[in-house]
Amino acid sequence: MTVFLDGDLGAGKTTLTRGILRGFGHAGRVKSPTYALVEPYAFDTFTVYHFDLYRFADPDEWVDAGFRELFRDDSICLIEWPEKAGALLPAPDLTARLLPDGDGRTLSLTAHSAKGMQCLNRL
Repeated sequence: MTVFLDGDLGAGKTTLTRGILRGFGHAGRVKSPTYALVEPYAFDTFTVYHFDLYRFADPDEWVDAGFRELFRDDSICLIEWPEKAGALLPAPDLTARLLPDGDGRTLSLTAHSAKGMQCLNRL
């Protein structure tokens, strides 16, 4: 599953990712992948990859980094700043958009595939 995380700097994309990982049972540290570019979190039957493409200057950097191989049937890819990879990323199954709302945030979820719709129906 491919999930685009949309929101300005400081919108809460990593905080949302932390909540998703906690929901899967991850009890360890969850850090922003700003410098590592990707942080993997392995579970029994799948792996979650949290990407931060903010520092990419050119979409080809995504290909050069070898990230394409991480997009598999047994992975969930959560991607901050997906526009930095241009059209090279797979189409998202789901987009999570975070917007400021007073002292908090508003989260809107949009499904783009049957897999994304199945995820939304479970919420």
